[in-house]
Amino acid sequence: KLMNTKLLSAAIAIFASAMAMNANTYPLPDGMKIKATHPANDNGKLMTMEEAIYSSKTWPAKFSAAWYGENSYVYLKDGKQQLADAEKGIDINEDPILGAYTAKAGKYLTKELPEGAANITPNPAANGFMSVMAGNRAIGTAPALAFTVGNSLYYIDQRKHICTIAESEGPGIVYGQTVSRNEFGISGGIFWSPDGKNIAFYRKDESKVTAFPLLDITTRTGSLVNIKYPMNGMMSENIRLGIYDLAENTTVYVQADDFGYDQYLTNVTWSPDAKHIFIQVLDRTQKHMHLNMYRASDGKFEKTILTEDNEKWIEPANPLHWFGFSDKFIYSTDNRDGYKSLYLCDTLGNIDRITKVQADVQFVAENGRQVFYTSSEVSSAENHLFSVNVSVSRKGAVKTDTPVRLTKDDGWHNVRINDNGTWFIDSYSSINVPTVVKLCSTDGKTSRTLFTAEDPLKEYKTGEVILGTVKSGDGKFDNNFRLILPNGFDPAKKYPVILYVYGGPHLQLVDNSWLGQARLWEMYMAERGYIVYVQDNRGTERHGAEYEKAIHKQCGKAEMEDQMAGLRQLMTMPYVDKDRIGVHGWSYGGYMTISLMVNHPDVFKVGVAGGPVIDWKWYEIMYGERYMETPETNPEGFAATSLLGRVNDLKGKLLICQGAIDNTVVWEHSLSFVRECVKNLVQVDYFPYPCAEHNVRGHDRIHLMDKVTLYFEDYL
Repeated sequence: KLMNTKLLSAAIAIFASAMAMNANTYPLPDGMKIKATHPANDNGKLMTMEEAIYSSKTWPAKFSAAWYGENSYVYLKDGKQQLADAEKGIDINEDPILGAYTAKAGKYLTKELPEGAANITPNPAANGFMSVMAGNRAIGTAPALAFTVGNSLYYIDQRKHICTIAESEGPGIVYGQTVSRNEFGISGGIFWSPDGKNIAFYRKDESKVTAFPLLDITTRTGSLVNIKYPMNGMMSENIRLGIYDLAENTTVYVQADDFGYDQYLTNVTWSPDAKHIFIQVLDRTQKHMHLNMYRASDGKFEKTILTEDNEKWIEPANPLHWFGFSDKFIYSTDNRDGYKSLYLCDTLGNIDRITKVQADVQFVAENGRQVFYTSSEVSSAENHLFSVNVSVSRKGAVKTDTPVRLTKDDGWHNVRINDNGTWFIDSYSSINVPTVVKLCSTDGKTSRTLFTAEDPLKEYKTGEVILGTVKSGDGKFDNNFRLILPNGFDPAKKYPVILYVYGGPHLQLVDNSWLGQARLWEMYMAERGYIVYVQDNRGTERHGAEYEKAIHKQCGKAEMEDQMAGLRQLMTMPYVDKDRIGVHGWSYGGYMTISLMVNHPDVFKVGVAGGPVIDWKWYEIMYGERYMETPETNPEGFAATSLLGRVNDLKGKLLICQGAIDNTVVWEHSLSFVRECVKNLVQVDYFPYPCAEHNVRGHDRIHLMDKVTLYFEDYL
């Protein structure tokens, strides 16, 4: 208790000082800078595995609210949807313009859809004020749903007539579904025009893509289910974009042929007047991108507005956003100024940076006068909302004012802004704040708290959580870390350490949200006497392009350097048992787990790797070629990062777990590693989950995490 009191006292001053705190009683390495702490609770009960993995009562309560009208929002009250007035701060029965709250237009049509309907996409024009039921076809503002059955595409109009848009010509031809394995921000394959008169859609030809068999044991004698899996360096998909005219019952295809058969068509965006389609066309190497403009009436190419080129990669992941009622749009890239920035562009090729900060930003909304965005500029561990005034002169000159920070509380903020940009709903948490939801005006004059969650762990024993930074392996960057200490921590004792790792692109494991984004399994292990250490590394996001692209052609190298830089700092502490270091991760984290064990066998005694990549030649084209290129263009990189030839470097105890029907990291990876272990008489433990895909979910996850825990208890 004395130790925890001193830690809390030091945490108050640590924001102004990077000195090691209370070094005599609670030493921490000078290289680990503390940003915030969550105090331990030495009283209470121990968490069960089910409570840590599968129970909602150990997570903060949620409060959901969404905008309905200009100044009204809907939220759940006593289990029912309630409308409220943002300006007056009171519940209301009707919005002044939209009236009483009703479900989205066209919801009644879902009951009329055929069996197997999927990818259901409503006509967004029907959800505006003054929707009408026009004619016999679903055009304009009439309710309608586009959907797929199997590999074909249909729509149902407001009179419940089902019409065919595109029928699959055979195996491997797919309409209206997501493409490129959901990379580049792609999450669907149906794009209604703003006026509701046309539907753009993806046509995917994967007939040349090789199949990978998955074993289904739920049938009487077992079955093989073949999935199309485009492996690195092999044949890929051919993607086209069709445009269907509902009134004429005709389809034209966009003439996008910049880079040949296996180019990527990303971030499809309609112009506000529905006369043009914009596509960010990317070549297969992902080093060259053209932002192109096409006529919607006949699909003809009109012009290339801008291009991006990078010797490492270009990753377009955001559609265009139109600025007010002008002919200008907001475009996002990290390729021009070293950070993910927002630019105001027009179709003449003029481009002006509007977020002039040395930080990654993400577009949120605009109202024709202001642009709202979230940014990592306060801290890479925090997400804050900013606004910037943007004006355009008659001659087209763009002027931006100084950005204004709109979220004042420390932590990670998720926001929803109303249509005219006057109010936002702010849901945030921090290491010591479970969840708070506020209603705030964008002028900063009004802020009301709508909801405050209680601490769901107040009745449980929990270890202290420390949030901080440590230098990257090259000394150039500050990596965020989370350190969880055991219950009743005594710095005079020695404790085993578990490094939990992901390390791959995009996913940030550490931030200043509730408990530093800790998984409750980490808290569970700390309850049972383990120090748990989690750290982000180069290759993840929110630190700029140089940081994110440090992994190019050598996946795992910079990541391991960073993980070891942080871990070796921790290992200098007298309370760390350097002979009992374990590591656990899944997917990219599974790859990192085995990589760390074979590259640093002197450090890691035990590891549990889930769904691990073993050799990047077996991973998918879209993700894998971006970071590793191909075995033909990068043979040295593939050889250096493959784990197949490293089995004799494995000295510690290793358990590999994998879903047997994993369609992301296919079974060929882990089984090939096991085969190499058998050939070289190297012992390894293996546990498949017969009915799990890439992630083991639901009730089965309790078994998985119990298996992981027991492995550390038995061998660490």
